[in-house]
Amino acid sequence: MAKDFNNPMVVDGYDEHIRKLIPGYELIHLQVHALLESYLNEYAHILIVGCGTGYELQYLLEQFPKWTFTAIDPALNMLEKAKNHIQTLALSDRVNFIHGDTSILNSSHEKFDAALAILVSHFVSIENKASFFQDIADCLNPNGLCISVDLTQISTQNELKVLKNIALKTGLSEKQSQSMIERLERDFHLLSATDLLDLYQQSGLRQSKSFTQILNYYGFIGFKA
Repeated sequence: MAKDFNNPMVVDGYDEHIRKLIPGYELIHLQVHALLESYLNEYAHILIVGCGTGYELQYLLEQFPKWTFTAIDPALNMLEKAKNHIQTLALSDRVNFIHGDTSILNSSHEKFDAALAILVSHFVSIENKASFFQDIADCLNPNGLCISVDLTQISTQNELKVLKNIALKTGLSEKQSQSMIERLERDFHLLSATDLLDLYQQSGLRQSKSFTQILNYYGFIGFKA
């Protein structure tokens, strides 16, 4: 069974666990920050797809005090944790929280200057990935940008070993690291970096390219035509 993001234990331990699981987790967010700062104006409206516990949202709210955000997540417990966290920081007046996946965007008339899907699409089934990126592209303003970072297809046993070894070096136990490897097939739905880039282009995102790679984790950026 795939990881249950409504499970309170998963939700409560998510922020600590993901920093040990994802190589270069903080660097990923610094890169996203630099991209957004370079392309957007001071009054941008940002969509956060899969807002999780609100870490990414808090960071951007604090860095860009004139930006507004819409944050969506299909896991209600995750969304509520993010909402409560942002409220305690007195930052919730600039955020609209919505429970749902990207299909909920089709019923909204909101348009965004940028959309972020950081460590999200690898949980989306293969057959739904095209609609996932299309939903995001459709809700962007002209020249709006989409940024995603995800685990991509693992081709060899050595790539699996590397992922396990770096998880050990960043703080996961041997048991946790082995469990991560064993869960990959049931928790993640992986495409190659080439196939993900094709989905960007098929959804109408121009100038699509990879802007970063850390082992099998790739970051992509594309712009609404």
